[in-house]
Amino acid sequence: MGLPFKDIVTPRELPWSALSGRTVAVDGYNALYQFLATIRQADGQPFSDAEGRPTSHLIGSFYRTTSLLAAGVRPAWVFDGKPPERKAGTIRQRIEAKERAGEQWQAALAVGDLATARRRAAQTSHLTPPMVEETNELLGALGVPTVRAPSEGEAQAARMAADGVVWATASEDYDTLLFGAPRLVRGLAARRSSRAGAGAAQLIDRAELLAQLGVSGDELIMIGILVGTDFNDGARGYGPKKALKLAQEHLGWAETIARSGMDPNEADEVAEIFRHPSTTAVPSLEFRDPDAGRVTEILVRRHGFSEERVRSALERATRASARVSPVPPSPRGRQQKLDGFEEVPS
Repeated sequence: MGLPFKDIVTPRELPWSALSGRTVAVDGYNALYQFLATIRQADGQPFSDAEGRPTSHLIGSFYRTTSLLAAGVRPAWVFDGKPPERKAGTIRQRIEAKERAGEQWQAALAVGDLATARRRAAQTSHLTPPMVEETNELLGALGVPTVRAPSEGEAQAARMAADGVVWATASEDYDTLLFGAPRLVRGLAARRSSRAGAGAAQLIDRAELLAQLGVSGDELIMIGILVGTDFNDGARGYGPKKALKLAQEHLGWAETIARSGMDPNEADEVAEIFRHPSTTAVPSLEFRDPDAGRVTEILVRRHGFSEERVRSALERATRASARVSPVPPSPRGRQQKLDGFEEVPS
C-alpha cells in the first residue's frame, strides 16, 4: 500500500553522478511488483516466454540492475520474510482488490477498451515464490548481493542504511522512513534509463525531513499510524496534512492518540513494529563481476531472451564496474556530504 506522504514530503533532486560508487538497498518486493505492473503488453497481459512462464519480473530486474551498474550504482536487493501478523488484513484487502481489478480487466477487454484493460491489469499482479527465487538466481549471476529479511524488507533495508552497510534505501514507498532509514532514494526501479541526461532520482533525507516538519522520529511514526499503514487502517478522517498538524502540537503519544480517537492498544502495537522491527545484522556486502554464462543460461536458454541484448547490457555493466570505485561506507550514525549539500548527523 505505502504511506501517502507525498503532500508533506519534499524530496530533492539527486543526480545520477551523485549515486555513482554508492551502495543502495533495493526493496525487492516493491521493485518486482512495479515491474509486474508496468512491463505488460498492450492488452494488459504480462510478458511470458514460449512456454507461457511469466518473464516481466526478469525483464525488469535484469535491465534495471544492469542499468544501475552501468551508472556506477551498486544495488543490494532486500526481500521480505514472514510478514507481521498485523499485516494479514492488508494482505486480504490486496487479494480482494486484485480480484476486482481482474474482473474489470476482462470487462474492458470484452468491449475493446485496451487503455482501461491495461490499467486494470496492472492492479492484478501476482508475485509467486518461484518468481522470487528465480530473481534471486539471476541477481546472483549478475554478481549482486541479496538479503532475505526475517520479516519486512523495508525494515531490513532501513537497518542496513542505519548501520552504514549501504548508503541509502531505494523504494517508491515512504514506509522505510518510519523504520529509521537515514536516507530514502525514490525513482531507481521505475526509471527507464540511468544514463547521463536521463533526469534524476529523488532523495529524502530523514533528518532534514524531521527538521522541516518540526517533528521527532516517534512523531513521524505517529503520523503514519494516524494516516494508516500496512498494519492498521488509521484514524477516521485523518489524512497526512491533518495528522501532521496534530503531531506538531506535541501533545505526547498517549494524548495525541486519544485526541485522534484511535484505539491506544492498536496504536501501541503498530508503533512497536516500527520502533523495534525484526531485522538481522548484515556485516558487509560482496559484489562480484557478472557471470555471463549463468545469465545467458537463465535468460536466453531458459526463457528465450535476445542473446544480443543480454550481452550488450552485460558489457555496459561490466565496463562500468571496472572504472567506478565504490564509495566507502560512512561511520554508523554519520552522513557524508553529497555534491555540495551539507548534511547533518543522523
